[in-house]
Amino acid sequence: MAHIVVVEDERELARLIAQTLRDNGHQVEVIQDGQVALDRLTGPARITPDLIVLDLMLPRVDGLTICRRIRRERIIPIVMLTAKSTELDKVLGLELGADDYLTKPVSLRELQARVTAILRRVEMMRDESRTQESGTDPITHDGLRIDPIGRDVIVDRTEVNLTAKEFDLLYLLASHPGRVFSRNYLLDRLWGDTYSGFERTVDTHIQRLRRKLGGSGSTADRIVTLWGVGYKYERIAENSEPESRTQ
Repeated sequence: MAHIVVVEDERELARLIAQTLRDNGHQVEVIQDGQVALDRLTGPARITPDLIVLDLMLPRVDGLTICRRIRRERIIPIVMLTAKSTELDKVLGLELGADDYLTKPVSLRELQARVTAILRRVEMMRDESRTQESGTDPITHDGLRIDPIGRDVIVDRTEVNLTAKEFDLLYLLASHPGRVFSRNYLLDRLWGDTYSGFERTVDTHIQRLRRKLGGSGSTADRIVTLWGVGYKYERIAENSEPESRTQ
């Protein structure tokens, strides 16, 4: 059973979502005001749910602002809901750290499937972390340190704050240096087969990950683009140039 917070101001929709999730065995808390949600999720007495279902358009404080604030502080899976359906809106939500995206009118069955898939991936990551505690050391590559247990990333002694998807993406690539991963593989592996996204999602996360790692001429250069194929991670030897960094 997971603790899920539903932030949705449409009373009937919030009730239906909450009931659907409760029928699936989850503990659900409903919040219908953006400011209340912001205080509840980021304030001094903040709660730590297992997943957040977050509407984009809310009274007083919008969902994008809430998502941005949460991502500054910690990693909690977020499924964003919105009446908008353009690619730009989707990319914006994903850029700010949403793990998945559904447009209204929401299919309750699809929402339940997305939530189940995300929670399953989170539990798999926890299981992997528990296994890694028995012998797997952090990944260390010339100033970069990735700790799969604490899910911490350090670049040149400075902690880098990554979203759940950014960390998973970096850890997967760095765990297999030199191996090329296609965009479709990364979508299936990290977002799951219930995600109706597009390959641009991977590019967006790669761009954001590179920026956080320091941009051009830094650790970010280890994430290499192979045109028409996908991405790989490589250790950049001294005085060498990466093949390409353009998304």
